[in-house]
Amino acid sequence: MAAQTDRGVPLSTLCPKYLHTNSTSHTWPFGAIAELIDNAYDPDVSAKHFWIDKIVVKEQDCLSFMDNGNGLDLETMHKMLSFGYSDKVPVKSVKPIGMYGNGFKSGSMRLGKDAIVFSKSKSVSCVGMLSQTYLEKTGANQISVPIVCFEQREPNKFSVREEHKASLQDILDHSPFNTQEELFVEVNAISSNQSTGKTGTRIIIWNLRRTSTGSTEYDFSKDRYDIQIPSDVDDEEMNDTSQHADRVTPYIPPSCYSLRAYCCILYLKPRMQIIIRGQKVKSELIAKSLALVRKDSYKPTFLPRSIRIIFGYNTKSKDQYGIMMYHKNRLIKAYERVGCQLQANNQGVGVIGVIECDYLAPTHNKQSFNETDKYRKTMNNLGTKLKEYWNEMRYKRSRDHPNSTTPVEDTMKRPDQNWVQCNDCSQWRKLPDGIDCEKLPEKWYCCMNPDPQFRNCQVEEEPVDSDDEQPSYPKPYKQQEREDRRKSQVREREQAEAARLALLAKPKQAPKRLQVTGRSPSTPTTPKTRFNTVSTQGGAVRAESSPLTPAPLSQAACSPSSSSGLPVITSVISVSPALLRGKRTQPVTSQTTPKRSKRNGVHQGSATETKQVDCLRRELDESNNERDELRSQLDSLEEERANLESQCEELRLSLQQQGENAQERSTNTASNTSRSLIELRHNVGRLLISYVPALDLDQVNYECNVIDEILEQVLTSEAEGQYNK
Repeated sequence: MAAQTDRGVPLSTLCPKYLHTNSTSHTWPFGAIAELIDNAYDPDVSAKHFWIDKIVVKEQDCLSFMDNGNGLDLETMHKMLSFGYSDKVPVKSVKPIGMYGNGFKSGSMRLGKDAIVFSKSKSVSCVGMLSQTYLEKTGANQISVPIVCFEQREPNKFSVREEHKASLQDILDHSPFNTQEELFVEVNAISSNQSTGKTGTRIIIWNLRRTSTGSTEYDFSKDRYDIQIPSDVDDEEMNDTSQHADRVTPYIPPSCYSLRAYCCILYLKPRMQIIIRGQKVKSELIAKSLALVRKDSYKPTFLPRSIRIIFGYNTKSKDQYGIMMYHKNRLIKAYERVGCQLQANNQGVGVIGVIECDYLAPTHNKQSFNETDKYRKTMNNLGTKLKEYWNEMRYKRSRDHPNSTTPVEDTMKRPDQNWVQCNDCSQWRKLPDGIDCEKLPEKWYCCMNPDPQFRNCQVEEEPVDSDDEQPSYPKPYKQQEREDRRKSQVREREQAEAARLALLAKPKQAPKRLQVTGRSPSTPTTPKTRFNTVSTQGGAVRAESSPLTPAPLSQAACSPSSSSGLPVITSVISVSPALLRGKRTQPVTSQTTPKRSKRNGVHQGSATETKQVDCLRRELDESNNERDELRSQLDSLEEERANLESQCEELRLSLQQQGENAQERSTNTASNTSRSLIELRHNVGRLLISYVPALDLDQVNYECNVIDEILEQVLTSEAEGQYNK
């Protein structure tokens, strides 16, 4: 019978098979390890160091994870081994990464079938176990988690409460540690293996997941200081396409198969030092490790503020590029290609973008984001911003190096800034540009800082993002594009004007017949109307009719042409002397043939029609006169415009010549001064080698004031030393 509440309502049970089902959310094994790292990084634990190692316990390969955080008591241990409990809150503006209360369960069970947790807090030491093998052997119907709380009454002597003895016996029977002394050794290892602090948590996972060939899904032998995923692993559950598990192509980043490389970029601003198999991971400030950095912003309609986006070139390999997407300081998607980087060309090659998307919701395994409208809009805008950065860098390259044929991504680059993390306080310090970080010792401390202001671990670190509130970087290439479009439009207008002028200047042949183009807008002509030619004989107008029905003479009209604005006759009429002498006032129709008119003696003209013809002639003469006058004015304007253009060109050439002369004089003066200053800095740099051994003179940019700053710091340090003496 299922357990019930006080009201008799049945309680839901949690089947042991759920441990495996829940673990399948992690298709990528490094994503499962990241869940355990996040638990130590969160502000409720606040660990400074995190150790990852491969150990052997009673001939079993195991994974070991340990931190020097605050440790767990009985209540927090039980919540950690239970499902859905997450009451983490921000501490000192540090946001917790954990959200669902499921990270340890899904992550540990993805790595192996069984896990045991040792934790030491200020008040008590606890041991808990989450084991699929234990549940199978005991035939459990629900998930049970044995937890033991040890109380230390005397040095090296622990006691167990009566209610925990059953849990202790199950742990001893179903774990690699079969005696209390073995458990105490692991508990004591938490504090004995650390230089500072007496609290922390240690997790050991055994019965590691294996592939179809029987080997573990990790390669521990290829690099003794790393944990890698073998290239020949054929387990389909490991093929996470979002992490580029297929490494056949050369552009797959090492972070996809090297745990050390993955931990290096796991956090946007690392605060915790990670040690893998005894060697410290050199964490990176990914946004500060790029070259040619530019800061842009994205203002979503669904947020009240803009989101900062950082673009720059990868200084290690141009084949590793894409967008690094973080959520609450934690890497969610690495090298995600967007926009032009998805095309089959070289656009966007070598460019890395960095964005912190706290407004998006990550998936259950924290390896992607939920496919929402906000996410799709963000990706589209990232593609647009990336293309703008790419165009800007190409424009800058062509402007600064007009004769260079080497693309930006193929040039040698160094990070715009040098940052290093102190091995003691874990704070980040900014170094002068002339320092080569590759030549620094493996363990670097604040006391080694050339800058005396930040030479003590007690001094707060320089704000890493102090310049992030500046507006988005200017984009001169856009101004150039607008200028090019404006010039193109001007050229098009000039070409159209030249064509019009050429048409007007073309000589016109004298017409053999009188033609009028256009019709009166107020007096539409009858459809299918056609007239023959007009001829004059002895001062009279002779009409030659058309086979079609002509319109009345009063319907002939004028309209301005497209080029000169002058009316031209298009409808053509014919009037005979007989028509002018006759008394008939009706229009001549197409049915009235010459033969029939002569036989019947019909007169086809009138005085009114004669007046209309005279009126048309006068209007035509006036229009021709007006056209000639306009042409004369246009010629005068064209001549004046040509004179003005000639004067402007002369003035421009004069100003350009004066500017070139002044620039040449200024350049010569500045060049001489610059050469003298560079030679002086070369000499000072050789003297500074004895004071700053890490200074690499070959990498120093003598055109900036790097040597000046280092010299000032050395002099200040020497002065302080003399004063202390």
